[in-house]
Amino acid sequence: MLTVAEAVARVTAGVTPMPVERVPLLESCGRVLASPVVAGYTLPHWDNSAMDGYAVRAVDILGASAASPVRLRVLESVAAGAFPTVKVQAGQATRIMTGAPLPDGADTVVRVEDTDGGTTEVTIRDARDSGKNIRPRGEDFVGGSEVLAAGTAIHPAQVGVLASLGMSAVEVHRRPVVAILGSGDELVDLDRFHEVLAGRRIVSSNSYTLSALVAANGGVPRVLGNAADTPEALRALLLRTTGADLIVTSAGASVGEFDYTKAVLASLGATLDFWKVRMRPGAPIGFGTLHGTPWIALPGNPVSAMVTFELFVRPVIRRMLGHTRLFRRPTPVILEEPVQIGARLTHFLRAVVHVRDDGALGARLTGPQGSGILTSMSRANALLVVPDDRPSSSPGERLTALLLGEEAQLASHFAL
Repeated sequence: MLTVAEAVARVTAGVTPMPVERVPLLESCGRVLASPVVAGYTLPHWDNSAMDGYAVRAVDILGASAASPVRLRVLESVAAGAFPTVKVQAGQATRIMTGAPLPDGADTVVRVEDTDGGTTEVTIRDARDSGKNIRPRGEDFVGGSEVLAAGTAIHPAQVGVLASLGMSAVEVHRRPVVAILGSGDELVDLDRFHEVLAGRRIVSSNSYTLSALVAANGGVPRVLGNAADTPEALRALLLRTTGADLIVTSAGASVGEFDYTKAVLASLGATLDFWKVRMRPGAPIGFGTLHGTPWIALPGNPVSAMVTFELFVRPVIRRMLGHTRLFRRPTPVILEEPVQIGARLTHFLRAVVHVRDDGALGARLTGPQGSGILTSMSRANALLVVPDDRPSSSPGERLTALLLGEEAQLASHFAL
């Protein structure tokens, strides 16, 4: 069996970003730029004031203080959106608002708090702003320069920059379509929940969790349903994956009497790269291609499916979206309870990580770690990584965890 690192490397090795499409700017958040963005103009166009005050020459306010103020004649008032008409010369000042262009001759903006606010003559009571409070031309970007590189993830700040550049639409990588299918006679969708209440069936939770995971990570889920426990039914579903960019199956990947996924995929001409990984939960996981489309066979147990999605499917979706940083960074945590593992496999245990009073991150398990306990996954905000050579770990020892979102690092009170 491969190690987790070896398997992840194989799964992600041949993945390339999706083709390019143009989307409206307000629909681009969360996507990845497919081409560099070059500024078509310079921002700011001109030196401008960083605050409300008076544009002056630094030499004219030298030594100004409350005990020895400097008085200057006010030439005019310039609001944001207006332009100065007079050059500032010796003994003169221009009343100016934040964002307004700096008049010729001025090299300083004195904040209004250090003046008497005069409109025809102003008294300067402090020289601390000498040579300050000016935003220089091109401080944000210069025409012809690359402002955002290809591969940049678009977040709200980037949306603002793109708007400043006049881009009502942007080129991004298309979201990958992920076909999701399962198998098992015992599984039903929510429209047959009465059979679950009657104790005859179980909800196909994987259809819902995997769909939600695909969408949450930027993909487009295409849920094809669950095949009955026959090769023919599974084959029929797999034939409906045409047009998908990635195929994800759940269940049927083990060695049970009705686990047909491997054989059916082979009958359809799929290539097999590996089958099984040295990990728990989720050892029975397969990877290959079906007519050029990558497929990942996840285990059927709900927790195993979610853990293996996190480790193997999520990085593929991110790469298809154009991201270059595909993986969650292992974060050091301090154990707050004893942890033991049985088999010599790398374990990914559901855990709750929190910020301790000393600022470090502490970790506790969510409870029993059975791979069918989906509620334990709902309580987890991290996966605690236990190496195969650590059969037992005690409180106070350090391990690493994969944080599943920012929740693990949020504090209950504000502190700096």
